[in-house]
Amino acid sequence: MPSVSGTVLEDRDEAISSVTEKLDTLLNGMDDFNSDTDSDYTSYWRDWFISSKGNEYFCEIDEDYLTDRFNLTGLNQEVEHYNHALDLVTDVFDVECDDDMRAQIEKSARHLYGLVHARYIVTTRGLAKMMEKYKKYDFGKCPRVICNQQPLLPMGQHDSPCVSTVKLYCAKCEDLYNPKSSRHACIDGAYFGTSFHNIMFQVYPAMLPPKSSRRYEPRVFGFKVHAHAALARWQEEERVKMCRRLKDVGIETGFEEEEEEEEEMEEDEAGLVEEEGIDDMFEGRLVQV
Repeated sequence: MPSVSGTVLEDRDEAISSVTEKLDTLLNGMDDFNSDTDSDYTSYWRDWFISSKGNEYFCEIDEDYLTDRFNLTGLNQEVEHYNHALDLVTDVFDVECDDDMRAQIEKSARHLYGLVHARYIVTTRGLAKMMEKYKKYDFGKCPRVICNQQPLLPMGQHDSPCVSTVKLYCAKCEDLYNPKSSRHACIDGAYFGTSFHNIMFQVYPAMLPPKSSRRYEPRVFGFKVHAHAALARWQEEERVKMCRRLKDVGIETGFEEEEEEEEEMEEDEAGLVEEEGIDDMFEGRLVQV
């Protein structure tokens, strides 16, 4: 008959071996997960970049565009580690390097993608992708109340990198705004360029909103503040003069209120004609009498 102490030792040894096997299985699974994750990161760099927080303003560049050397002309002088960065962006990077070198190549790849992005979004395919994001308000809405949540477009104030950060353009009030998120506020404006938003509305003129001359009028107990009221009157007079000059040369001003004013003027003129006809009729009757 086995002793009690021997049975306890055997149970302990079995428990220890079972736990050891489970730990080995768990560690092997984590190694497989890490290797798969690294492989996915290397194989789908663009997908990872687009889905990262703070990169919502970017659209995905087609691989055919990235592999066409003509589209990358001159960028080898703008980007450090250009060849390695291009390999990383196009998912063919297979160079063994230390963490510091990898970080530098990663930074260069981001910069390269941004510079290529500025060229890509003025192509037919790129404009279509950015228009879809514009329709979904991916770039935000105009903070100006009178613009009625007009969607915004990202743009740069300079085409050269490292000069200024990205701004948001409202086509209704034609003004620029800073992004709300700090992640977006640090994006280089050269990654979108100074021409993209103008080309967008040249290609899609139906998406250009009508201009509005509405403005906030400061009041005190319902009365306009004198200095602001005088300035508003002067600005309105100058706007009317400008519209008349443009009409004289056959250029449409694009103000939505102008069409309403023209309709009202036509109605007033039609009313005057009717009144004159009635007056002439009565005058004729009086003469006959």
